[in-house]
Amino acid sequence: MTNMELEGMAGWAEETEEPEKDPPPKTCWEKFHTTISNWMLPPRHRITYIERANCLPPPIFIISISIIELGVFIYYAVWMPQKQWITLDTGITNSPFIYRPDKREEAWRFVSYMLVHAGVQHIIGNLFLQLFLGIPLEMVHKGHRVGLVYIAGVIGGSLASSIFDPHLGLVGASGGVYALIGGYFMNVIVNFTDMVPLFGIFRIFAIVLIVLTDVGFALYRRYISKVVGSQVSFVAHFAGGLAGMSIGYAVFSCFDKNLIKDPRFWICIAAYVAFLVFAVFFNIFLSPVS
Repeated sequence: MTNMELEGMAGWAEETEEPEKDPPPKTCWEKFHTTISNWMLPPRHRITYIERANCLPPPIFIISISIIELGVFIYYAVWMPQKQWITLDTGITNSPFIYRPDKREEAWRFVSYMLVHAGVQHIIGNLFLQLFLGIPLEMVHKGHRVGLVYIAGVIGGSLASSIFDPHLGLVGASGGVYALIGGYFMNVIVNFTDMVPLFGIFRIFAIVLIVLTDVGFALYRRYISKVVGSQVSFVAHFAGGLAGMSIGYAVFSCFDKNLIKDPRFWICIAAYVAFLVFAVFFNIFLSPVS
């Protein structure tokens, strides 16, 4: 075969080769999951999440608990005697859900207080935070893990309030909300070097700004505001945040691992159980509230 024939065949092969096709554009659903992974996960886990993201099951826990909290608020605001919506008073004070120091032997109140809120600002703030952060967290980590962190913050918040603020009743889901914030915050800090620095700083700044605003409102309501009504204990905010920074961090950092095989999880659980035992002992034998 002559050189001319070989060159002709090579040219024919080049002409018959199909040009490389550009990858198909991402759908809106794929873009949404990409955004979720960028906000919730360090880079090493994002591909795994994108490959198996299907929203099954959907974020049922955080949506359901938000609907229940909103329904309870509407019930007490509309059908129970109230002077105003801004700060509810008579209805929730006598509610079987609210945590009251004089009724702390009714153990369900240490959890059910999360369903009752003190006013419009209170419930709007909590619902916004838990939906804004809770839905993406549940899409990534699923409802059983998010629910574990949320309830740990709720119980930790009420027990801490019964110890450090024993004469004050307690309402609101701030303990659970701050557990989600604490767990997410710790993961942002630990994985900070894997992020674009400016993006990581923005996330930390946004979390700190939200927390300072919400806690500042709680402190204002407790010590400065003269409005009559149920006060919101800021102790539950801090205790819920600590629960999130311990249990929440262990849970949310095990994205693609078996949680029960992670020693960090069991260390956090052991510390949490020790706190629960102490809090129960305190409420039975040492509480200043008779």
